[in-house]
Amino acid sequence: MSATDAAALFALVRQMVDLESVTGQEEAVAEFTAGYLRQRGIAAELWAFEPGRANVFAAVGQPRVVLSTHLDTVPPFIPSREDGEFIYGRGSCDAKGIAAAQIFAALELQSQGLRDFGLLFMAGEEKNSAGAKQANQRPVGSRFLINGEPTSSQMVSAGKGALRVDLTAQGRAAHSAYPQLGDSAILKLLAALARLQALPLPADPRLGPTTCNIGTLAGGRAPNVVPDFARAELLYRLVAPAEDLRQSIAAAAAPDAQAEFVLEIPPVFLRTLPGFATTTVAFTTDIPALSSWGDAMLFGPGDIAVAHTPNERIAKAELTAAVGAYAGMVRSLLG
Repeated sequence: MSATDAAALFALVRQMVDLESVTGQEEAVAEFTAGYLRQRGIAAELWAFEPGRANVFAAVGQPRVVLSTHLDTVPPFIPSREDGEFIYGRGSCDAKGIAAAQIFAALELQSQGLRDFGLLFMAGEEKNSAGAKQANQRPVGSRFLINGEPTSSQMVSAGKGALRVDLTAQGRAAHSAYPQLGDSAILKLLAALARLQALPLPADPRLGPTTCNIGTLAGGRAPNVVPDFARAELLYRLVAPAEDLRQSIAAAAAPDAQAEFVLEIPPVFLRTLPGFATTTVAFTTDIPALSSWGDAMLFGPGDIAVAHTPNERIAKAELTAAVGAYAGMVRSLLG
């Protein structure tokens, strides 16, 4: 990549990062991205699906291979900055830098006269894959999908799924001076959580163990009131189908608490291409929600360890290399 092209790539990343797009507010960055593609001769459409929310789909010919990633970010918004080595800011790594690299790969392919590839940039990946679910209702006949997430420029052979669980406990309020008149929902919830923490969890030779994170705890009304309600949100990282685990969670929570299963994403086992280093990941992606878009692969520049952090960043050298990697993948699959 020439110095001029690299500078244009870095400028695009910063422009995209500086458009705030926390999940639920993706429309502005989607409109900018579609306009950027149109100005460079690639037909791009906005697929709006809720107020303030849209996916972007762009095509050169009849796409057989589609490059995809997401445009939403986790909060809070962090504007871009750069130094000689990195571009910083919310979404620089996860995943606007990836989107920019895919756009420049598409421009490279177009300049070489290649056709029959596309781009799909989605809303909502960071919460519930709402954009991917909408896109899955509008397949374009593609045979292959190359999804982008920060994988340190390695192809992913397998990735963990996710199971989100809301745990609630009900009690009876009373004056804390007379606790015998009440029934503490917090103590019930803590007992249920202790049993859940003691559950044996499945493991997989490639993906390792299932893990559980107790992400939030809430309950009670005041220090001098016996709490009549309590709630926790848990996220399990899955390595196998969750049916047996759901039954174990519900049984361990009872009778002190009730488990509600609000989101399940299965683990994935993916195709890889020759010539690329491979890895496994513990995070989830839009891939399970995009079954209508072809045989899926997962690859992207950036380190997942800095995604979602105040110091989120992506290396400029890795970004420029990703342009060539994405273009090479598309050429290989078209061939």
